[in-house]
Amino acid sequence: MKIIFLGDIVGRSGREAVGKHLPSLRGRLKADIVIANGENATHGTGINPDCCAELYGYGVDCITTGNHVWDKREIIPYIDKDPRLLRPLNYPGGTPGKGYYIHQMDDGRKILVVNAMARLFMDPLDDPFAAVDDLLKKNALRLNVNAVFVDFHGETTSEKMSFGHYFDGRVSAVVGSHTHVPTADAHIMTNGTAYMTDAGMCGDYDSVIGVRKDIPVLRFTRKMPTEKMTPAEGEGTMCGAFVETDDRTGLATVIKPVRMGPVLSETAL
Repeated sequence: MKIIFLGDIVGRSGREAVGKHLPSLRGRLKADIVIANGENATHGTGINPDCCAELYGYGVDCITTGNHVWDKREIIPYIDKDPRLLRPLNYPGGTPGKGYYIHQMDDGRKILVVNAMARLFMDPLDDPFAAVDDLLKKNALRLNVNAVFVDFHGETTSEKMSFGHYFDGRVSAVVGSHTHVPTADAHIMTNGTAYMTDAGMCGDYDSVIGVRKDIPVLRFTRKMPTEKMTPAEGEGTMCGAFVETDDRTGLATVIKPVRMGPVLSETAL
């Protein structure tokens, strides 16, 4: 199975980068599914139904989120109506939406997409390790799904790496999101799980993690309140990861970073 995952899409420039690069990349790689973290897609924080529709129109099949999922309040009544839009699995019981989605290909193969959120320097949610453990008891790799992809949304490299090692061999891939900076550690772990600490962002990299650079610089140098954080609006770069799995085992055979656009060095896929 061929999987494209796109890191946090930040504002208009991020959406435009996806619209510019994803259709051709998906066709060239013959990707079976495209997953994208969309929690910053609408004006740099949160996501609304119109942006969901826009991303689906570009070829995204499933949208994951994170700590900014509720920033646009209109998404609250919408999320239960759209099974392809996920919020972190380890939110408390009764929270709207779901933390996983099973996508079935035309040929009958199935992939379980999981969205979980870390806890270190993040919101104090339920245990993400236990939550994914419980989910895999009902949707085990090679039992009733052909692949399992996890977007682990978190702040620290240590928690993300620990999560990857904990599920190594039980899921096809663990790729992190949230920090907006692509890491150089894409590899296949000992037991066959593809891993990358952070996929980076889809957005303007002539910025501070997607925000117009003058605003956070002023906050750091003056230590005073500034205007609201505003997404940078230059040409965006599309960042993420490409994962290929063995249909017999569900484990990964390939993981490569995706970087298409200005500022960062582009990848050859």
